[in-house]
Amino acid sequence: MRRQTWQRAAVRDALSEREGFVSAQDLHTALKATGSPIGLATVYRALADLAVDGDADSLQSGDGENLYRACVSQGHHHHLICRSCGRTVEIEADAIEEWAADVAARNGFRDPQHVVDVFGTCERCAAAASACEVV
Repeated sequence: MRRQTWQRAAVRDALSEREGFVSAQDLHTALKATGSPIGLATVYRALADLAVDGDADSLQSGDGENLYRACVSQGHHHHLICRSCGRTVEIEADAIEEWAADVAARNGFRDPQHVVDVFGTCERCAAAASACEVV
């Protein structure tokens, strides 16, 4: 059990107020804007701890930056993520779970773990893009 500090609580609260995924730097900027004296390194550590503890989802952006959001579901799950607005939907992926277990077993591996995040364009962003193309 990790010690609960005001910094960790501040990061958790700020993260829960955000929609979608956010970088540690963006979250730090938001915290500083509220007058918080929290340091950037502390935000990074707190986010990493929240992800390990299952209180935050973490993924890597296309440019390699770790992004975080408050975790809605407990346990293993997957996401659909809009490349344009960052909207995120948690999805069921039974077929992926079966595939991962099967591939691992066929190759002599046990206890497989995996991360699957599907990136695309959400309906709202696709409609907005289509509207811009018509003009």
